[in-house]
Parts: sequence; structure tokens; C-alpha cells
Amino acid sequence: MRRGGGGGRGSGNYTNPCLTLHQPWASLLVYGIKRIEGRSWTAPIRGRLWIHAASKVPEEDTIKAMEDFYREIYAVNGITDIKFPEHYPVSRLLGCVEVVGCVRCDELASWEAVPEGVRLEGQTNFCWLCEQPKKLLVPFEMRGYQGVYNLEKKIYEAAVRGLVSVEGPMPVKFPFPDPQDPFSLKPGSISEGFSENKASGVEKSESLSVAIAGARAAATQHGQPDSKSLEEDKMPRSYSCGRSDEESLVPSHIEQHTPIQYQESSSRSQTCEDLIRIPGASTKGFC
Repeated sequence: MRRGGGGGRGSGNYTNPCLTLHQPWASLLVYGIKRIEGRSWTAPIRGRLWIHAASKVPEEDTIKAMEDFYREIYAVNGITDIKFPEHYPVSRLLGCVEVVGCVRCDELASWEAVPEGVRLEGQTNFCWLCEQPKKLLVPFEMRGYQGVYNLEKKIYEAAVRGLVSVEGPMPVKFPFPDPQDPFSLKPGSISEGFSENKASGVEKSESLSVAIAGARAAATQHGQPDSKSLEEDKMPRSYSCGRSDEESLVPSHIEQHTPIQYQESSSRSQTCEDLIRIPGASTKGFC
């Protein structure tokens, strides 16, 4: 597999880009339940992004925490019937989503044009906006890499024929600031006109607050590598708060070809509150 350059922070040469996620986040995204992919770096692509599940088997407590989180945030919009995946397979290519934009967490929290539940979903520095999920009828076994990387041609050609569309519990269409510009949804693009300190106006119930805390704890837990994973990767890793794996290890101008078995999960980076407290948090770069 060929890396697209830039380790997820540049405008790399991507043809069939793929991202490796821990379970249960990977399946939740492909099933259309998860609509925001949280990262500490901006999205380097627009369009189709293939989703691969890492090798680490999720614990039951982690699955429960994330399913409870999504039950609560969907309930804010009156959605109570959510069909979660029956299984969370690992080391598999699961499907794809369309990345239509990327905004800062504080922008998403203040964006009244999208449902309240979507605004609550953003818990990291940068929020990749995902639509049109599709899943593979038969997930492909494969290994993952760090950051955004290109699928091998033979894998892509086989996978693209096995995709089926997925109808999530509440599909969302993110409005573009400039309908004529498909790249107009980027950090800073929707913040004009927001009143100072304006944020999500929902009054959080106790159960919602508990679910958010549980989701953050589950994501943080997946930020700690176990000894088996380290042995598989044979690669030193740093998990400093607010940085993705490759930000800790690989300078943005160096390509990294070492295959890995897992990658940072959504919501493992700094929380939105952390970002807002940081003066001059960076919003530069193509997203």
C-alpha cells in the first residue's frame, strides 16, 4: 500500500484513500451511525474514504459506552430506534464514506444548520464531516497503515464491486458555505456570523452527560497500546494528548511505509473544551 504523503496533514497524492480505525468506531461510521470522524489534524481529502478496522478486539464495556453515547445524542433529535452492528469485525476493510468537509470542533458546536445530535458528536480538535456510508457485503481481510493511505489497486477493484448503500438512523446533508465550491467546508469557513462564545444550546440531561463522559473514557482507553499490539507493530509509539500517532512519530514531509495493526480512534485527541481553551489553536492548512 502506498502512502499519499503528508501523513494526513498535507494535500497528498491520494487515489483510493483509506483510514484505519479502532472498533467499534469503524463499524459505527460505515453503518451511518457515526457522522463525525474526530481527529487532531485536518482532513487531507474530499470524496470517498475507505474505512478499515484495526486488529484490536473491542471490549464489551467500550462497545456499550459508544452505543450508549449514540443512543443519547440521537435521542436529542427524537430518534430512538438505532440498529447497531451485530458484530464488530477486526483487521477488515469494512466500507467507505464520503468526506464532504472538515471544521473545527467549536464551529460544529455552534452550527445551527445541522441537527443538535451531530453538533454533540464533535469531541475533538477537527471534525471530518461524513455522508453517504456504504458497507462491503463481505469485509476484506487486510492490514492497516498510519494516517490516510492508498488502497492497493487489486483490493480497491474487488472492494468497489461489493459495496451497498447504508441508511443511517438520521442521515445528514452538510450545507456548503459556497454551493459552487465542493472544497468550501474547511476550518474557519462557517464561523463568520457566530456570536462570541456561542455553542450547542441543548441542555444536557444527566444521562447525556454520563454518556459523553463514558465515550471520552472509552476513546482515551484506546489511546493506550497494549503489549500485544506493540509486539505486532514493532514500532515505538507516543500517545501525547492532542496528537495523532503519526504527529508524534513522523515529520510531515517523510513518508512512512510501516504497516500497523491499529490507528488512533475517533475522539482520542483533545476534547473540544481543550481546543477552545488553547489560545491561537491552529486552523491553517488545506482541510
